[in-house]
Amino acid sequence: MLVITPTAENVTVSPNARMTGLAAPSRGSAELSTWTVAMEAGQSGPEHSVSREQVWTVTSGALEVTCKGRTERIEAGQTLVLPPQALRQVHAAQAAEAHVAMRADGVVCVPGTEGTRVLPWAR
Repeated sequence: MLVITPTAENVTVSPNARMTGLAAPSRGSAELSTWTVAMEAGQSGPEHSVSREQVWTVTSGALEVTCKGRTERIEAGQTLVLPPQALRQVHAAQAAEAHVAMRADGVVCVPGTEGTRVLPWAR
């Protein structure tokens, strides 16, 4: 058994959101990564795809997520499963927080850029 307490070192702030890494290989998890995402009203992440399935549970507020051209509003208490390799974009319809889970080896692709990117909060 392992108890993980997030520290300031586990927080990544981007222009679009604040991610707080929880479970990850760098913090003792062998296979899974979990993190929280906090977004202010009106913020949107970039359009991207992820190599692994992600499970998002909104814990406060509401997100609008477009995946494969379809947009869904996910409110506090609801969970969204995003398939791997699907183009998606997350928008905060109002200030929102979510808990995200994914296999730890997932990488991101952003249209118009070369190669893949790791998610530092998930490593």
